[in-house]
Amino acid sequence: MTAQPPPPGYPPQPPSAQAPKNYLVWSILVTLFCCLPFGIVAIVKSSQVNGLYAQGRYAEAQASADSARKWIIWSVVLGLIADVVAIAANVATMNSNTSAAAMMLLGF
Repeated sequence: MTAQPPPPGYPPQPPSAQAPKNYLVWSILVTLFCCLPFGIVAIVKSSQVNGLYAQGRYAEAQASADSARKWIIWSVVLGLIADVVAIAANVATMNSNTSAAAMMLLGF
């Protein structure tokens, strides 16, 4: 015998697994400390997870959680690259200013 579908009007039963992580805290942190545009996208994706899961759209909730995680990783990577470039630019500027100041002191 085949299993009968549930009567109309009842929501689908949630899977036995837990709801996917929404990564909202991480999304907010990368928005503040790493990369603002990618962090905002991560916040939007993170905020969709619980609503989709509550509606019974489990695959979409998992896809949104995976997407939020992807945007968080990209935000961290881009933020670290920007930090390295900024530090290198500051070191280069500091070295050129130091040598110019030394030449002035020595009278060259």
